[in-house]
Amino acid sequence: MTLSSKQLEHIERRLKEERARALDDLNRSVAEYSGATDQERSGDLTSMPLHMADVGTDTMQEELDASNETRISRELAEIDAALTRLYKSPESFGISESTGTQIPFERLNAVPWARS
Repeated sequence: MTLSSKQLEHIERRLKEERARALDDLNRSVAEYSGATDQERSGDLTSMPLHMADVGTDTMQEELDASNETRISRELAEIDAALTRLYKSPESFGISESTGTQIPFERLNAVPWARS
């Protein structure tokens, strides 16, 4: 059973909402780092670290932020791919790529870019 036109419209709206959310998150992260020095980003009052653990914490936070940005970028790519699939062949949208069965609408509502 394929998705109804009402369900497809709902999924399209969800994909656009998720895309806007992901772009906002990514843009906020980029804006946080643009123009700010390492000292300003870490919130330190001085450029001289008081303890080596502070340097480690700052490095860990930078790596975590970079990891989150990568995750969001991949999510955006999946959302864009889902929108392309939806527009290109709406009659087969929501069909699992691995099994060929219909993906439950509840799953698509939760993760509208799901492939299986």
